[in-house]
Amino acid sequence: MNQWTTICKHQELSENSGVCVLFEEQQVAVFYCKRSAALYAVSNFDPIAQANVISRGIMGSTQEQTYVASPLYKQRFDLNTGICLDSPEFALKTFSVRVEAEQVQLKKAG
Repeated sequence: MNQWTTICKHQELSENSGVCVLFEEQQVAVFYCKRSAALYAVSNFDPIAQANVISRGIMGSTQEQTYVASPLYKQRFDLNTGICLDSPEFALKTFSVRVEAEQVQLKKAG
């Protein structure tokens, strides 16, 4: 069964930036891209810096890829796939995210 969990209201998200939420005992960075009206959810843990900082990163885009640049070492992570654009051997875990009745929801694992 696919279960979704409400994590916040859509209006609580800031345009073109991230927020950190606790979901299934792990930190998840949720981003709202105003230009495309898309939501993205990735692990908040930066595997290069070894710190929970991704939600503080800066959103950007190159060609058709929307990314977040880590606030520490500036590596860019694709928000769709989680793969690091600068060092593809690193990646962030991605989560399914949606808006239902103005509530932002993440899909439970399993």
